[in-house]
Amino acid sequence: MTKNLEKNQPKVVILGGGFGGLYTVQDLKNTPVEVTLIDKRNFHLFQPLLYQVATGVLSPADISSPLRLVLRQHKNTKVLLDEVTDIDPQTKQVLLKGHEPIPYDILVVATGVSHHYFGNDQWSDLAPGLKTIEDALEIRRRIFMAFEAAEKESDRVKRQTWLTFVVIGGGPTGVELAGAIAEIAHSAMQGDFRSIDTSEAKILLIEGLDRILPPYPPELSAKAEKDLTELGVTVQTQTMVTDINDHIVTVRQGEQLKQIASRTILWAAGVKASTMGRILADHTGVELDRAGRVIVEPDLSIRGYPDIFVIGDLANFPHQGERPLPGVAPVAMQEGDYVAKLIQKRLKGENLAPFFYKDFGSLAVIGQNKAVVNLGFAKFSGFLAWILWVWAHIYYLIEFDNKLVVMLQWGWNYFTLGRGARLVTGEGQRISEPQIVPEAKEKVTSGSQSKFR
Repeated sequence: MTKNLEKNQPKVVILGGGFGGLYTVQDLKNTPVEVTLIDKRNFHLFQPLLYQVATGVLSPADISSPLRLVLRQHKNTKVLLDEVTDIDPQTKQVLLKGHEPIPYDILVVATGVSHHYFGNDQWSDLAPGLKTIEDALEIRRRIFMAFEAAEKESDRVKRQTWLTFVVIGGGPTGVELAGAIAEIAHSAMQGDFRSIDTSEAKILLIEGLDRILPPYPPELSAKAEKDLTELGVTVQTQTMVTDINDHIVTVRQGEQLKQIASRTILWAAGVKASTMGRILADHTGVELDRAGRVIVEPDLSIRGYPDIFVIGDLANFPHQGERPLPGVAPVAMQEGDYVAKLIQKRLKGENLAPFFYKDFGSLAVIGQNKAVVNLGFAKFSGFLAWILWVWAHIYYLIEFDNKLVVMLQWGWNYFTLGRGARLVTGEGQRISEPQIVPEAKEKVTSGSQSKFR
């Protein structure tokens, strides 16, 4: 124990340095507790802008903040870089991969979610998702490597497979990725190549439901689809992916099967809870939802274990509205704030009303000057929505230098239409001949079911 941590103070252990965990820690700064934050990464990642790293707008350091730096002034907080392997609620200990067990009086679990391929994990190599810095760098490599490979390909049909980008999932991440790739092809990289015209790139956005951005009002979904179409994205709704193999995406539209040849397939269709959900269920009997998220009590604790809280994307909070709260950053932030306040109240022998999420609205960006905003009392799109989106994301970045760098980078990109972070890094991509199928190869089947919705 460091000299700054007093003995005999309640021990609060927080798992995960994302929005939920970090906001809990920050609000406990002046509270008489001993805080231990455990994460397998040494930085906080501002996930809402991860797609901009994947598309060459920003660099990883622009949206990341070292946890020790952020919490330097928190004298009651200790940061451990390690991986949690188990939890023992009976002895109140957290078991780590490379450290002795950590005792706790209060445990806050905020370990988030990962990609969900709906039982088809074999698709992960061909269609990476976007949750980590490593994911973003791999996606960036694939996107820009595709243009480089197309530049060297003399066969027109094979070249088109390199210039075809498929984004699976029409939620905010899928919409943002598709729009950003379209801007790369149709503006940012125009004139950079000699053998190809990047504007010939085809960007397909595939969504299983009847519209993109399903949580948004229908009029904003329609506006987003219109904006994407203007950018050069082909939106295909009511389309189910049934297979991904050999750089071919097989989709079902009604009773018809269609195969799309593409060398760059990106996944934005679903998430599943971290393994901590199953660990908690095994030890406490807490109920999990279909995605493996922990169903929490109105105060965000686990039933029968008032000393264990689950917040952020890992939590299923079904006590407000007809649906559980969405897995978005503002929910995690407010849950972190709430748990910190509840801990402070308990120290005084007081209680706190159940958690209630204040929804200040939702935003999704489609491209430069194009966004949609739902504030509840007002819904709008276009340039004003884009300005609000820019302001909100700058505001919620953790460190001042991140805010300054991102603001300057966005300002430069706005006027130059450039993307300065489009380095191709990592293992070189093999440029082998892809299997080619006609772009709209179709066959009629009957009675078949898609593998996911």
